[in-house]
Amino acid sequence: MRHALVTGGAGFIGSHLVDALLAEGGWRVTVVDNFDPFYDPAIKEANVAPHLTHPEYTLCRADLRDPDALDATLTPIHEATPFDVIVHLAAKAGVRPSLEDPVGYQQVNVMGTQHLLELAKAWGVPQFVFASSSSVYGVDPNVPWREDHAVTRPISPYASTKVSGELLGHVYAHLYDLRFIALRFFTVYGPRQRPDLAIHAFARRMLQGEPIPVFGDGTTRRDYTYVADTVQGIRAAMAYQDTHYEVVNLGNDRTVTLNAMIEALEQALGVEAKRETLPAQPGDVPQTWADIGKARRLLGYAPTTAFEHGIDAMMRWLVAQPESTREGT
Repeated sequence: MRHALVTGGAGFIGSHLVDALLAEGGWRVTVVDNFDPFYDPAIKEANVAPHLTHPEYTLCRADLRDPDALDATLTPIHEATPFDVIVHLAAKAGVRPSLEDPVGYQQVNVMGTQHLLELAKAWGVPQFVFASSSSVYGVDPNVPWREDHAVTRPISPYASTKVSGELLGHVYAHLYDLRFIALRFFTVYGPRQRPDLAIHAFARRMLQGEPIPVFGDGTTRRDYTYVADTVQGIRAAMAYQDTHYEVVNLGNDRTVTLNAMIEALEQALGVEAKRETLPAQPGDVPQTWADIGKARRLLGYAPTTAFEHGIDAMMRWLVAQPESTREGT
C-alpha cells in the first residue's frame, strides 16, 4: 500500500487526482486543504464528500502558512504510514487576483511550499510533485513554449510565485536527495473547474442569459488541457524515477482562440452568448502554447481529449448541477 500526501486535494484538479488514486487501488491518500474562501467552500466540500467514507482516505484541514500546525497534524500520520510521494497542488490561484494580493500569494505559494519541502526533508519523502503553471513563461513570443525557455520575466505576482516554487525545488533536490518534478499546467478545464475560470464563468452566465465579459478582441489563445489528461500526467510524474529534478509542460499542444472557445460553448449549450467587450487585463498573456515533447519522452504523456469533446463533457456536468448551485458559484 503506497501513501500519497495531496495538498489542495479538495480542489478541482486535486479531487480528480484523489478519484483516480482511490479507484486504482493500492493507495492510501492523505489530503491537506484549508478550504480557502477564494470561492465558495461548499464546492470543495462537495468535491470531497464521496471520498470521506473511503477507508484509505484521510482529510486534514490545515493551512500551509502554519508550519507548526502542519507538523503536528501530518507527522503522526507519516510516522504511522510513511508518505511515498507528496503532490503539492495547493496554492492561491489566478493571475488577476494576485495583482490585488501579492503578499498573500507570496505567503501561500512560496513560504507554504518551503514549509512543505522542509517537512519532506525531515520525513525523508523521496518524491515531490509540484503544480507549476504556464504563466511562468510570461509573454515569451517563441511558441510553442519549451521547458528550456527562460522564465526570468513573469508578468504577474502569481507567475513569480510559481517560478520561485520551481527554484526552491531545485535547491532541495540538489541538497537533500529529494526528487522534485515541477509540472507546468496549461489552462486545465473539465467537470468541477473553479467557478472563476473563463469557461465555467462564461457558461454559467450564458445559461442565466447574462452577458459575458470579453477582454480584448477575442483573439487571445490558450492551450486548454482536459482534467483527465492532466491527472494522467500527474500520475506519471508520481512514478518517475530517472532524474532528481525536472520541469515538464502538461498541455495539449494545441491553441484555441477566445472566440473559438465561446463558439464551442454556444454549440454545447445551445445558447448564443451576449458579449460585453472590455479592455485587455493587466497580467494576462496573449497566448499560451505548450511543447509537450519532453512530457511524452519522460512521462509517456499523451493527451487524448479533443477540446470540443472536453467542452461537451464539462457542459453536461454543469447543466446537471442544481440551478441554485450554479447561481451560487
